[in-house]
Amino acid sequence: MNIGLIAHDSKKKLMQNFCIAYRGILSKHSLYATGTTGRLIEEVTNLNVHKYLAGHLGGGQQLCIDIEQNQLDLVIFLREPDAPKRLDPASSPIVRVCDMHNIPLATNVATAELLVKALERGDLEWREMYK
Repeated sequence: MNIGLIAHDSKKKLMQNFCIAYRGILSKHSLYATGTTGRLIEEVTNLNVHKYLAGHLGGGQQLCIDIEQNQLDLVIFLREPDAPKRLDPASSPIVRVCDMHNIPLATNVATAELLVKALERGDLEWREMYK
């Protein structure tokens, strides 16, 4: 499965720790991330991550395009809920596009853990029907 990973600056360390903790599961799948997040994940996990542009350079939009083209099966977006909208114009489109295309989305680490454990159990195999 293809997993999209994105994290606001204040959540990048949490994303790194999450990927370290679930490295065994994540290593069995293809990972896609915005540039900085992907680089940070690779540095601490040795996982291969396909990197989009950095978020502020359009990486969020690239992620949205892959969602719209049914290229991603799951998105983990660790976001700062209090971030001003003007500082992160990509947040709403990512959530909206995941909702429109029925892509499982976690916006916090608790939900991310549930989705990754479901992925390991095979609970997301229904996504294969969409491809």
